[in-house]
Amino acid sequence: MDVTKVLDAKGLACPMPIVKTKKAINELDSGQVLEVHTTDKGAKNDLTAWAKSGGHEMLKDTEEDGVLKFWIKKG
Repeated sequence: MDVTKVLDAKGLACPMPIVKTKKAINELDSGQVLEVHTTDKGAKNDLTAWAKSGGHEMLKDTEEDGVLKFWIKKG
């Protein structure tokens, strides 16, 4: 997967991962991929819903050692 930008939002509580993700994705061009790392368990539902409502595509999400990772393709 071709990742354009990686956002480290580990240690941040809701709503900061969403706020930072929104800011980061605004810096990308359509079709580029943002990789987000967070430790906020609520981020899975929040980011999935946010991506869908914003016209972006959630390509993949994983969890490794308590860190949630998301790959979002800008719409």
